[in-house]
Amino acid sequence: MAQCVQSVQEFIQDSFVPLVAALCSEEAERLTRKNNLGFSELVKPFCRLTSEVHMRDPNNQLHVIKNLKIAVNNIITHSPQPGGIRKLLNDVVSVSQPAEGLVTNVITAGDYDLNISDRSVKASVPWYNNWKDTLMELNTSTFYSATTPWFESYRESFLQSMPASDHEFLNHYVACMLVVSSGEPEPVEQFLKLSQEQHRIQHSSEYAYPKWFIPNTLKYYVLLHDVSAGEEQRADSVYEEMKQRYGTQGCYLLKINSRGSNRGADEQIPDPWSQYLQKNSIQNQESYDDGPYTVISNKNADHLISDGLDNDIQVDGLSNNFKAHPLQLDHLSDTSSSFDGTDYIKTTSSLHESKKTSSGTPHGACLTLTDHDRIRQFIQEFTFRGLLPHIEKTIRQLNDQLISRKGLSRSLFSATKKWFSGSKVPEKSINELKNTSGLLYPPEAPELQIRKMADLCFLVQHYELAYSCYHTAKKDFLNDQAMLYAAGALEMAAVSAFLQPGAPRPYPAHYMDTAIQTYRDICKNMVLAERCVLLSAEILKSQSKYSDAAALLIRLTSEDSDLRSALLLEQAAHCFINMKSPMVRKFAFHMILAGHRYSKAGQKKHALRCYCQAMQVYKGKGWSLAEDHINFTIGRQSFTLRQLDNAVSAFRHILINDSKQPAAQQGTFLREYLYVYKNVTQLSPDGPLPQLPLPYINNSATRVFFGHDRRPAEGEKQAATHISLDQEYDCESSHQWKELEEQVVAVVNKGIIPSNFQPTQYCLNSYSDNSKFPLAVVEEPVTVEVAFRNPLKVPLLLTDLSLLWKFQPKDFSAKHNGEIKTALQNCLFPSLPPQACGNDMIGAEVIAEFLINSEETKMARLKLFPHQTGELHILGVVYNLGTIQGTMMLDGIDPSIGLQAGKLVYNGMSVRGRQDLEIQGPRLNNTKEEKTSIKYGPDRRLDPIITEEMPLLEVFFINFPTGLLCGEIRKAYVEFVNVSKCPLTALKVVSKHPEFFTFGGNTAVLTPLSPSASENCSAYKTVVTDSTSVCTALMSSASSVNFGLGTGSQPEVIHVPLPDSVLLPGASIQLPMWLHGPDEEGVHEINFLFYYESIKKHSKMCHRVLRHTAVICTSRSLNVRATVCRSNALEDEGKGDNMLVFVDVENINTSEAGVKEFHIVQVSSNSKHWKLQKAVNLSEDKDYKLASRERGKLCFKAVRCKNSGENYTFADIVFGNEQIISSASPCADFFFRSLSSKLKRTHAQSNMFQGAAKQSFDEAVRLIQKCSEVDLNIVVLWKAYVVEDNKQLILEGQHHVVLHTVGKEAFSFPQKQVILILFCIKNLLLYKSLSKVFGMFPKCVLCLVPVTLLLSNCSEADVDVIIDLRHKTTSPEALEIHGSFTWLGQTQYKLQLKSQEVYSLQLKACFVRTGVYNLGTHRVFAKLADQVTLFETSQQNSMPALIIISNI
Repeated sequence: MAQCVQSVQEFIQDSFVPLVAALCSEEAERLTRKNNLGFSELVKPFCRLTSEVHMRDPNNQLHVIKNLKIAVNNIITHSPQPGGIRKLLNDVVSVSQPAEGLVTNVITAGDYDLNISDRSVKASVPWYNNWKDTLMELNTSTFYSATTPWFESYRESFLQSMPASDHEFLNHYVACMLVVSSGEPEPVEQFLKLSQEQHRIQHSSEYAYPKWFIPNTLKYYVLLHDVSAGEEQRADSVYEEMKQRYGTQGCYLLKINSRGSNRGADEQIPDPWSQYLQKNSIQNQESYDDGPYTVISNKNADHLISDGLDNDIQVDGLSNNFKAHPLQLDHLSDTSSSFDGTDYIKTTSSLHESKKTSSGTPHGACLTLTDHDRIRQFIQEFTFRGLLPHIEKTIRQLNDQLISRKGLSRSLFSATKKWFSGSKVPEKSINELKNTSGLLYPPEAPELQIRKMADLCFLVQHYELAYSCYHTAKKDFLNDQAMLYAAGALEMAAVSAFLQPGAPRPYPAHYMDTAIQTYRDICKNMVLAERCVLLSAEILKSQSKYSDAAALLIRLTSEDSDLRSALLLEQAAHCFINMKSPMVRKFAFHMILAGHRYSKAGQKKHALRCYCQAMQVYKGKGWSLAEDHINFTIGRQSFTLRQLDNAVSAFRHILINDSKQPAAQQGTFLREYLYVYKNVTQLSPDGPLPQLPLPYINNSATRVFFGHDRRPAEGEKQAATHISLDQEYDCESSHQWKELEEQVVAVVNKGIIPSNFQPTQYCLNSYSDNSKFPLAVVEEPVTVEVAFRNPLKVPLLLTDLSLLWKFQPKDFSAKHNGEIKTALQNCLFPSLPPQACGNDMIGAEVIAEFLINSEETKMARLKLFPHQTGELHILGVVYNLGTIQGTMMLDGIDPSIGLQAGKLVYNGMSVRGRQDLEIQGPRLNNTKEEKTSIKYGPDRRLDPIITEEMPLLEVFFINFPTGLLCGEIRKAYVEFVNVSKCPLTALKVVSKHPEFFTFGGNTAVLTPLSPSASENCSAYKTVVTDSTSVCTALMSSASSVNFGLGTGSQPEVIHVPLPDSVLLPGASIQLPMWLHGPDEEGVHEINFLFYYESIKKHSKMCHRVLRHTAVICTSRSLNVRATVCRSNALEDEGKGDNMLVFVDVENINTSEAGVKEFHIVQVSSNSKHWKLQKAVNLSEDKDYKLASRERGKLCFKAVRCKNSGENYTFADIVFGNEQIISSASPCADFFFRSLSSKLKRTHAQSNMFQGAAKQSFDEAVRLIQKCSEVDLNIVVLWKAYVVEDNKQLILEGQHHVVLHTVGKEAFSFPQKQVILILFCIKNLLLYKSLSKVFGMFPKCVLCLVPVTLLLSNCSEADVDVIIDLRHKTTSPEALEIHGSFTWLGQTQYKLQLKSQEVYSLQLKACFVRTGVYNLGTHRVFAKLADQVTLFETSQQNSMPALIIISNI
């Protein structure tokens, strides 16, 4: 329960005070009206005594009264009606609202932060360990618990507006002041008239109200004297006469108005009346002006209302009208009707206006501080000399009457002590008692006299005697089963027991429980029950019994009064939060209940406040349904109170949270939100567009695409894939494209990448590098893909969806040098005309309807068309948010399943708004400062720079295959189209696989004209050969420069041969392209990057690129292996430059592609140093066919060719009647590109051993390596016959084998093997063994055979050679096959061979029997002549030297 400003004792004492009636003459009221006050209002601030008062009880014991307060009220003769009281209480609560602008006091106590009445109070939950320390701190804090002034005002007004009843005397008048002005012609006579009027009101049956305490009411005569206008002597004389007539104890001369109303304006006099009259201004309303009254009476002095005597009706010269109570509402037909309606906005506003008027009126303008003291002295004199003696006398009389009537021998005070000490009779329960609530006692009944005495003792704070009397009366009433009287006695007995000084007995809470139950269930009097609850709850709270107080408050909530229930539920919630272990969730739950009842009672502001306080507990705890309900109610209440921003915020929270509500409820929330938002926008139609919460936008998923959409394929034409928003981002692929672009830019700029180079990015996303401003081209669209997500279960319809942008025009041409113009922005203010939004500079695409189904994520692609150069900033999206009729079936289709835009049924509710696109850049993590803090880099994907017009290229591929055999050659066409208004030039294409394609040689002579230029529509350039040329090589030569592979060039960058190197605007050209199937089977992705420039140089964009990715599936064809070895033939002795080339061809095709067989049609060689001369042992059948899994072996003789400089010598050995010119395109193109690719791959592999090579070899050793290098390239050309669609097709292709080293096998496809470095020294020398056989072999004669050993130094250094003939073969297999012989003569020779020298050494061999012998048993050692080594290196013979010895 909320804390009060007063203590509980002070609150109860001020709730029950002695009542004094005031009856004034017309002249007396006129004197007080000079101060804008009635008489009762005049004395109100001074009705509390500042000193102690003493009186004696019936036992003549001295009793001290502290802080006594009295109430002086005007006499009203009709009791207030219940309807008027309800409206009064409703207005009191409406006016009292939480104070604004208070400084919050934050106290840490767990995880709940409860902001109550603009105070911050944190309360923990029981499962937190620190709540005890927290509550200790809370208890010592002055800001511990928030006050609820509306409840205190309600409680005060409620207690003061309670009508007097017959079962108790607390609301009965004890005395009456008769006030007459000294300016009256006959003051004494006027006193007489007032006295007679008071007697008539009290004793006449005509008036049932007000109630009087005893028949002999104390009359106190007050002579009011106006010091500024009246005659003081006359006043004194009249007062002397009054003292003689009424005694000095019964009259008083009060002097006021010491200051004239027209002077002393500058003097500041305190206004003690404002704090009382400001509260009471709520009663000066139009609703109270319907009756013929203006005098309002209150029981207490705290809520007296302006008397307004100017409109009074005169009765017998008196100014009082006693016909009606000010709370009588004449316009109400049903006095019991409830005021818990909802239309209270006007009333509240009128109350505030009245409050302002009342607070602006000065009070006490004619009074000085001396007058204030005189009034205070007057009240004290009245109390000391008149009121308290009268009460003391009355108590004694009542005590004596009771003793005499009951025949008691001692005073009631002592008798009750005896009764208490005796045995107690068990009380009957309420359910056992008979309902006698309608029983009435006569006024002189002893039971009522006891109750009257008890009430008088209670009013003068004699709580012990009061408790004794209440207890006695309670027993009598219960015996008589007078339940209403008994409940009243129980109620006051409990309060008296609590207020007794020293607390001799505990608070009897069961008394209060019984009284409340009796009032509510038996007497059906909810007003008295409510008073009991208010008193008992405060008492229990003061004893820290918050749980009992909360239960008591909740028990009285009912449907008959929403306002009372709301207030009590709110106080119960405060009790839960103030418990030793705060029950925060119960607090929130009961605040919601209170808010609901406030709403039913029309108290919209209080309802909103309760829901907002409860929201602090439910927020963020995962109770989404509760949050939705609270936010929905807050939104509605805020809208009713015209707090539209708060309403929008509340509905926004419902929509942006992941709601678990069903679809129908979500649809209701959305419609409410749209309705509220529409009202907000209507208040400021010219203002900026508001932010909309739906649908969600995933900002990081926003993608931006620059350029036109890709054209679809047309027939045989296949457009370049380029890049589009339909493609997924691949980081590795993006890096490859960047490398390709850097490669071609470096070639264009002579090997240097410019410092201002910026890789072209057509599509920007969260993975791309967005640190730089992207470049877009004028008149080319900028497409923004926005990811929308609908979190609701109902579809959302966006209409007129477009981008929101800001544009800064700039001229980037050289003469203007970036001149800046006025910036423009679109659509931010919907009322602006289109020309003011810059639509002529930036065109925007508008999507008429965009439907997002329930819980769907959908991409919207919005386009902008820049018409000028400058800086574009894309700010967000703007659209109309609406719904469709999603709660019903639409054309037999459930909307939750999915709807299509264009066939939608609107519900007529939509609002226009915007959402900003705010993209957070990447987290910076480079420097130490960035690593230790959280910093983000820029993301500029939405801030493109619009550059000048650039050419735009489109590429189409015609007859481009999707499947090839490995090594297959296929011819296609490429069409280049310039779709812009600028000519383009410097067209190049770059690829990581240049061996895959070619556009032909640089000269027309080397390039075939068309596919039909030769037999069988071959892609090669062919000529018919003579039959005599079979098996003999046909020679030709070519330079790599002719095929774009000159010195220092990049084989990956290929120049596209355009006519005049320019493609004009709108022009197109078709160029042939030959394709070569990769050597490895599988799926290959081959990237083409087309590079081109504008003829006119631009400062921002220097070039453009176009991407294409070709996907080729290759299947197996032929596997070619080749080896080269030095020939041992004696032909051309002394030259040592003959070699044998063995080519092994295997058909590894599995016939999956329908290939029947392969035909080897030609084998060509190309090298700068070697050439094929002829085929060895060629069969007569010129057609070499290989069926599936067949293998063929070819042997060719190779000779050293004459020095041809940088040109390659091509030698073609044709196996048919048609020669393919291997030195022309496309054969030579693919050879050179394949050669470059393989050399590059070999160089990369050799780099792994570079460190070891540096340690193992010096420069001289590396020279020796050249002796085994061959540098001979073999090209195997073939044809294959394929059956497809019952048609036979001829495929052709070629395989390349690069022979680097003698004796090492080379392959047409890459091999994964380790390369040996030191093997080349083995073949430092080449030696040959030649033998001659004699005819006759006589018996027992030795056979001597001369043998010539040829030694050839293949290196470029001098070599020392050792020949050792003593070596014998130890292998048994060798002995078994070859037999044994003996060398004759010198067995070891030492020679030195010069560079490239051939030396002939004559030897003799001796044989003893016939047989086959191997002469290669000798060993040869060699070392460099200028190198000091410990041993020579052994040389191996290349092949066996066999000799046959036979008889004649």
